[in-house]
Amino acid sequence: MQHNKVLILDFGSQYTQLIARRVRELNIYCEIHPFNNIPKEIESYQAVIMSGSPVSVRSDQAIHPNLTKIRGKKPLLAVCYGAQYLAHFSGGEVAESSTREYGRANLSFIKEDEVFFENIHQGSQVWMSHSDTIKYLPANGTLLASTSDVENAAFKIEGEDTYAIQFHPEVYHSTDGRQLLQNFLVKIARVKQDWTPQSFIEETVQELKNKIGNDKVVLGLSGGVDSSVAGMLLHRAIGANLYCIFVNNGLLRKNEFEDVLRQYEGMGLNVKGVDASARFLDALEGESDPETKRKIIGRVFIEVFDDEAHRIEGVKWLAQGTIYPDVIESVSATGGPSATIKSHHNVGGLPDFMKLKIVEPLKALFKDEVRRVGASLNMDPLLLGRHPFPGPGLAIRILGDLTREKVRILQEVDAIFINNLKSWNLYDKVWQAGAILLPVNSVGVMGDERTYEKCVALRAVESTDGMTADWVNLPYEFLQKTSNEIINKVKGVNRVVYDISSKPPATIEWE
Repeated sequence: MQHNKVLILDFGSQYTQLIARRVRELNIYCEIHPFNNIPKEIESYQAVIMSGSPVSVRSDQAIHPNLTKIRGKKPLLAVCYGAQYLAHFSGGEVAESSTREYGRANLSFIKEDEVFFENIHQGSQVWMSHSDTIKYLPANGTLLASTSDVENAAFKIEGEDTYAIQFHPEVYHSTDGRQLLQNFLVKIARVKQDWTPQSFIEETVQELKNKIGNDKVVLGLSGGVDSSVAGMLLHRAIGANLYCIFVNNGLLRKNEFEDVLRQYEGMGLNVKGVDASARFLDALEGESDPETKRKIIGRVFIEVFDDEAHRIEGVKWLAQGTIYPDVIESVSATGGPSATIKSHHNVGGLPDFMKLKIVEPLKALFKDEVRRVGASLNMDPLLLGRHPFPGPGLAIRILGDLTREKVRILQEVDAIFINNLKSWNLYDKVWQAGAILLPVNSVGVMGDERTYEKCVALRAVESTDGMTADWVNLPYEFLQKTSNEIINKVKGVNRVVYDISSKPPATIEWE
């Protein structure tokens, strides 16, 4: 089945991924592509959305997309920078705003009988984020909406299905943002809302059957949601030709290797557990640089995985649980406007010696979509509700040099924190939680003795897909009990702090 597709052109906005998520929530499939790498098969897209950008259209660095195959030919929605671009280079004018237009605003005027603003009323809250403003509309521009400070908050180009807005409908603070996107995509662009978990499963299983045939596939399971859902999709498609390997890198949570293997027993998957913890910890001993840690873990994992894959006769494919945010965040800064924040463990290819072809069943999905697909596959809700856990494991939650003793300390601290979240019925209210061992010793007193021991930070965030995240306001009583338990039970720790940073500007992990 050929889905309707929406193209999102990325100009470097921090909100571009949010646009994609909002479109997906409407059961419409969309893809993000850099503005300077527009897909050649543009006719396969039913509509186009241009994102915002940190760049000014008035600057020498102004971004110039090639819109010759889009403008006037496809329904086009231009957001923020996109709106200013259409105005500035099509007969209008963009000027520096006398006041920085950032934050909440309300629509004070909406043109009547406009499909674009159907079911959106005067006073609706929107979110502004720009320092320039559209002073004069472009040629054939018609004003659609204003706020008290921004006269040209929305406009359309007569004779085209081209719409432009200076606010961000994709962010939570724009209360009717979803309605606006639905009006544009469904009523104006006539995109069908047929992107559902069940349709994804049916199409993906068929695609996997066609692509893989009778070949054997090896999959590295992590115990997490992504690799587990990928495994179940592959299992549906190729059955016994799927070989799953779960590697203990010595950096898992306390008792996780045994617990995860037990969990997989009831799923019908062919799983082999490999305890390579000593091999990983030997290679990491004393290493403190976070990117070097990632590379060592990646290298040793490939070596271990390659050893095990060679024991499977005739394996031709390697399956990975790569999801869409991994792909987006790992785009090189030279390939588009979004810079790489950090390397992802399951993006970037394999060494030539493995000679395996790659299959990534989930690479089009966001994390929340992966969970919905898992639910449609009737997978265990406890597994689907598991918090994300970084591929490099506790290695990137131990700041500074890594030793076996530090791994032991952090495993004990993490176990107390996670178990308490569960016993207080807080685990499912948190998107991701963990403990970080800091390269800091501090003075303490235990009994009558002075101590000089480690400090740990606890981290708990709420999010939908990890692109943005807010710290969770855990009850003081919970933090007090957890802190006391950690200090009393974990030898080597005498201080506990709680991280109250959001993403952005911080990241969820510390390394």
